[in-house]
Amino acid sequence: MSRYDPAKIDAKWQQAWAEAGLFTAREDPARPKYYVLEMFPYPSGRIHIGHVRNYTMGDVIARHKLVTGYNVLHPMGWDAFGMPAENAAMASGGHPRDWTYENIRQMREQMQPLGLSIDWSREFATCDPEYYGQQQALFLDMLEAGLVYRKSATVNWDPVDMTVLANEQVIDGKGWRSGAEVERRELTQWFFRISDMAEELLDAIEGLDDWPPKVKLMQANWIGKSRGLEMTFPLAAPAFGHAGVTVYTTRPDTLMGASFVGVSPDHPLARALEAADPALARFSQEVRSLGTSEEALEKAEKRGYDTGLTVRHPLNPDRELPVWVANFILMDYGTGAIFGCPAHDQRDLDFCRKYGLPVIDTFLALDDPRPVGETAFVPPKTEKVRWVNHFAGLEVATGQEAIDATIAFAERAGWGHGVTNYRLRDWGLSRQRYWGCPIPVVHCEACGAVRNRRILAWCAGESVAPG
Repeated sequence: MSRYDPAKIDAKWQQAWAEAGLFTAREDPARPKYYVLEMFPYPSGRIHIGHVRNYTMGDVIARHKLVTGYNVLHPMGWDAFGMPAENAAMASGGHPRDWTYENIRQMREQMQPLGLSIDWSREFATCDPEYYGQQQALFLDMLEAGLVYRKSATVNWDPVDMTVLANEQVIDGKGWRSGAEVERRELTQWFFRISDMAEELLDAIEGLDDWPPKVKLMQANWIGKSRGLEMTFPLAAPAFGHAGVTVYTTRPDTLMGASFVGVSPDHPLARALEAADPALARFSQEVRSLGTSEEALEKAEKRGYDTGLTVRHPLNPDRELPVWVANFILMDYGTGAIFGCPAHDQRDLDFCRKYGLPVIDTFLALDDPRPVGETAFVPPKTEKVRWVNHFAGLEVATGQEAIDATIAFAERAGWGHGVTNYRLRDWGLSRQRYWGCPIPVVHCEACGAVRNRRILAWCAGESVAPG
């Protein structure tokens, strides 16, 4: 019996498959279509076992569909833009394009002997002008539809890689790639207006019949719809042009238990204060250098800085609350400011115990009416509790009933209004310094605005053909 010699036998059959065009996709109305696409590899120059695993799984699916009568399209692409190519080019004195395409050539040669059912005639790289030109056209369509805009935003800045980092790329305050201390900077950024689709995305989750319930819940939590109250605490003494601090809260029913007002280090009031207070500036800089994701802030030690300012309680002007800058408050959620109710929020309780701030119960358990100790009392919103002193006259009610009653009460009295917020944020576009898809807009000297080329021609009085 002859032995299996993969070097000879695999090469023989792979050549036969290539000559027959077995995996080349062609138009065939008689067969149902099936599209198989794995995640594009980054062209580092070497494939590894993760690549083999990933493309073997896609190959199994593609081959199964092929032998069961489907017209299969199984292409290959390369995620070819990125900073490693820039860094390699600077180190070698060449162009990132040369480094990228040479790596693609090497990886193609390494992958093809695997005998994957890939239609190599459809291969492309994301740095091909034919590909990113389509990206640019899509960007312009979205810009003209009002779905792309620019605004000033606080970002994570890597001073070595000289680029913006996502929160997840900041590890213990350092850039994941360079290891440099990350800075928080305010820069003008491009954004996709995906938050406009938040409700549509949330509604569509219920139609995902084949998705596991756990994954659907994760998606819903990622979108993070919440209904709360927006209200303003007047400053006892206006400071730096600010007459008050506007907060957003999902638990307005606990307002009588407020013991402090907290603001993000990036809040306009905090920014103004730190310009005149070197100690606050040092504190804020330390906070900005730490992890910036919600998870990182939640796990971090709760830290704060007493600004010396106070605000008046909206329902009791004689009662003043201190204003603190706190490291666990996100500027890009709600208003960047909160009121702390330690009796019913563990994060606020930890903060208040640390800094000696009062803890005031606003409701108690029906079966155990003891005051809060070291653990905040946070029952489900559907659980009935006994209210200590609710301004809307509630005695026994669920949290949700109290929230609804509080929003209605505030709107009637005119000191607050109901607001629906989402944790989903508009998608910021952090461009590479050079080796990335160019954003196809220019600054129009005629009207002083950022324009794409079609609009720029219109500003100059030229006739512009559609598209």
